[in-house]
Amino acid sequence: MAAPDEQELSQEQTEKLLQFQDLTGIDSMDQCRRTLEQHNWNIEAAVQDRLNEQEGVPSVFNPPPSRPLQVNTADNRVYSYIVSRPQPRGLLGWGYYLIMLPFRFTYYTLLDIFRFALRFIRPEPRGRVTDPVGDVVSFIHSFEEKYGRSHPVFYQGTYSQALNDAKRELRFLLVYLHGDDHQDTDVFCRNTLCTEEVLNFVNTRMLFWACSTSRPEGYRVSQALRENTYPFLAMITLKDRKMTVVGRLEGVIQAEDLINQLTFIMEANQTYLVSERMEREERNQTQALRLQQDEAYLASLRADQEKDRKKKEEEEQKRRQEEVARQIVLAEERRQQTLQEEKERRSESLPPEPALDNPDSVKIVFKLPNDSRVERRFLFTQSLTVIHDFLFSLKETPEKFQIVTNFPRRVLPCLPTEERPIPPTLKEAGLSRSEVLFVQDLTDD
Repeated sequence: MAAPDEQELSQEQTEKLLQFQDLTGIDSMDQCRRTLEQHNWNIEAAVQDRLNEQEGVPSVFNPPPSRPLQVNTADNRVYSYIVSRPQPRGLLGWGYYLIMLPFRFTYYTLLDIFRFALRFIRPEPRGRVTDPVGDVVSFIHSFEEKYGRSHPVFYQGTYSQALNDAKRELRFLLVYLHGDDHQDTDVFCRNTLCTEEVLNFVNTRMLFWACSTSRPEGYRVSQALRENTYPFLAMITLKDRKMTVVGRLEGVIQAEDLINQLTFIMEANQTYLVSERMEREERNQTQALRLQQDEAYLASLRADQEKDRKKKEEEEQKRRQEEVARQIVLAEERRQQTLQEEKERRSESLPPEPALDNPDSVKIVFKLPNDSRVERRFLFTQSLTVIHDFLFSLKETPEKFQIVTNFPRRVLPCLPTEERPIPPTLKEAGLSRSEVLFVQDLTDD
């Protein structure tokens, strides 16, 4: 039962409330109702927001401040493959290495000092991510300008969106952080990443997201994944209900070795995806079953409601018919009572019957519609209305009637009309001292 300060739910809102509870598994009906009310009873948006909340995705209804999606990087079972730079060989190689060592040391030392000093003058510009999608698209364009269009398909979206899609589709996500200034970046991109075998392998087996660490979005991801050197690759997948880094590849790696290492990581973690697929399938089947049960329940509920509605309509119609019949009976009773009162009033207002030896008396025998006879004396000077009132006061006389002579047959004008507002007397009507008149029933006419 709803609280006193809450409005009653409509049938459509009740159905959405039950469906939302089944889809999300929330036990509290109040929580389900609040969530649906926040989304204006849009069940699709409410369910998606609930799933986003469970998966760590920003809420559609009340999105929190923009920040990188959290990925589990503390798993001590992460596979790491770090490739060191090859040592110089031979007298010529060592000679070149020793000659370049001071220049290389001076260059990187001055570069680090410059970057360190720049932090005090101007804050790190990459710390503010204002257009993550723009950062990714800009990197893709610059990559294609330098290395061509033959490369694995880049995910054109944010890092968070790539994580969400990989989680939803139960696929591996390969993340590549591009270090523009690193000495090994160019070799890795040309000789490894853009090779046909790597291209085909990555495109058919996983999602591939990449960005330069010189851009805010790439820098933010590098801070989250904590890479040590470049090129840097991280394999991420759904593990124990969390998006987890399950493999790290750092340093220059040849195409064949890259494919072998990625295959090893995928085979080692494939069981997690298989288990999650089975759990999702089971959840989907359970939700489908509950949805079918809910649909059957709602269909039964609607059928019961329809039966109740028809029953109420029939009862209401029966009640109205009974009320109409009762009103007709009451009206007839009132009419009969009024008629009886009118008969009594006219009987009381009749003049007395004249004496038998009165020379002006007229003896009239009335033949009623029920074949009975009534006899009474009147005066020649009395109006025909007196005859009508006398007959009207009798119980045997119908409610509506007319008085007819036998021969010649004519109807006596006993009631006033527009042409003759005052009815004639018995003498004016041509009646003799002894008459037989017939009473005709006009009730059915």
